[in-house]
Amino acid sequence: MWIILFTTTTFCFSMSRAGDFCENVLKECRDSDPSWIGCYEDRIMTCKPRGRSMTGIKQLKVDSLQEVDVSPTFEHRVQIPSSALQESIGNVSEVDVLVVASVINSSYFKLSPPQRSRTPQIHRRNGKVFRDSAVCVRAGNRAVENLLQPITLTFKHNKEVESGTCVFWKETSAKDGTGYWSNEGCDTNYTAHEFICSCNHLSFFAVLVNPGISVTKADADKLNYITYIGSGLSAPFALISLFIYIYLHRRHPEKSISLHMQLTVAMFCLHLTFLLSSLLAQLLKEKEDGSSCLVLGLVLHWSLLATMTWSALEGFHLYLLLIRVFNIYVRRYLLKLSLIGWGFPTLVAAVCGISRVYGKYTLKYSNSNLTQHMCWMSNESEQKLLVVSYITTVAFPFLVVVFNACMLGLVVFKMLELRRGDRSFGSSSDWKKINKERKKRLWKDCVTVLGLSCVLGLPWGLASTTYVSLAGIYIFTVLNSLQGVFIFLWSVAMAWSKSQPENNSSIRDSSSQKMMTTSFNSRN
Repeated sequence: MWIILFTTTTFCFSMSRAGDFCENVLKECRDSDPSWIGCYEDRIMTCKPRGRSMTGIKQLKVDSLQEVDVSPTFEHRVQIPSSALQESIGNVSEVDVLVVASVINSSYFKLSPPQRSRTPQIHRRNGKVFRDSAVCVRAGNRAVENLLQPITLTFKHNKEVESGTCVFWKETSAKDGTGYWSNEGCDTNYTAHEFICSCNHLSFFAVLVNPGISVTKADADKLNYITYIGSGLSAPFALISLFIYIYLHRRHPEKSISLHMQLTVAMFCLHLTFLLSSLLAQLLKEKEDGSSCLVLGLVLHWSLLATMTWSALEGFHLYLLLIRVFNIYVRRYLLKLSLIGWGFPTLVAAVCGISRVYGKYTLKYSNSNLTQHMCWMSNESEQKLLVVSYITTVAFPFLVVVFNACMLGLVVFKMLELRRGDRSFGSSSDWKKINKERKKRLWKDCVTVLGLSCVLGLPWGLASTTYVSLAGIYIFTVLNSLQGVFIFLWSVAMAWSKSQPENNSSIRDSSSQKMMTTSFNSRN
């Protein structure tokens, strides 16, 4: 009987102490109270880790006069300055202070809906929690906030994300366990292998990243087909457009046509070398990086730069025609534009070639194991790739698109002015005929604006949509792979416009025609 009583007592005592282990604290706090944050913060300071090598939580008794460095896991590191430790114990004369750092799954945090009140959540941030991990940092028995010397948290990464934001969990006043991620009091630094967070308080911390767009194998195959078919059409259509421009230039030696010719040549080279570089990269073995791939990567980069440069020069030409109408004679105008249009890409490509930037490039789709190979800039030179690709494929195209978008807006403004100044439009007494002519001219204006958009390279601006949704990737791929076809349609429209009689007002429209056949009347 005494044995049974002793066994029962021991079992009950063991059960009552089970909750003292740190691995049970989170579950018990969530089961007992929806607002489990306070319970967890209190009990994590007094619980006992099960075993000395328990991962995910570290409890240290440290000297409050010294900085503490604790790593709850291999991927997380917390550095707390001595000033924060001293504030955590207040005016207590004790020197030692208990520091706890634990890592928990972010799915336990329940997001509250955005509030519309007089005090909006201006520091609220949305996104996916990096690796679904949040770090809880506690010290002493007092709340620590508004630190002059911040604590530092380090989250290691394997370059699977390009950027992130350091945040902490802030509960709402509803006391129902809901809250949101806020970046108030936290600064973010991003390195090649780490997120470094500097925060002026102790709390639950995490890194929010923009969720990558998931591209399935079926979507990747469709995008490849669209790209190859589009570029396969654009290359020959661009070549046909070149012959049309040559024919037009012989009949009407205008500088606008000469600029279109240069842009068409650059676009033809771009689509042709893209097809060749993709084909060659697929034929090469996994780790093979031949000299032919290096050359194609150089030519592809040069063609892209030339296309963007000539698009910018098209916008500059529009600026001179529409703004500086008088005194616009420039000596050897086409020669100077050619030096810029072909010289700048050649110089950049030569410098990159000497620096050995080019080679086989492997594109990895976000949130998938799918890869795509092409001859471009080699992945082996990561630092050079980052700098060169940012300057020449992000910053430079961005400036070109912004400048040309302003020029297109100016064109639309001028067309509206010409519409208002066209007195002959309202001379007819037949209102049906007026409406018909109005619709016809509106259609011509829309076609002119769309054509100029392609000439000015504005479809490249849709690259930003590829970070928003899968539909954005499809739209960007379709429009940019068919640029050669759009240039061909523009050349046909110009040829048709040039073939019409000058005095046929029923066919030729003043505003659209002026914008479509913009030309420099000055000679070389």
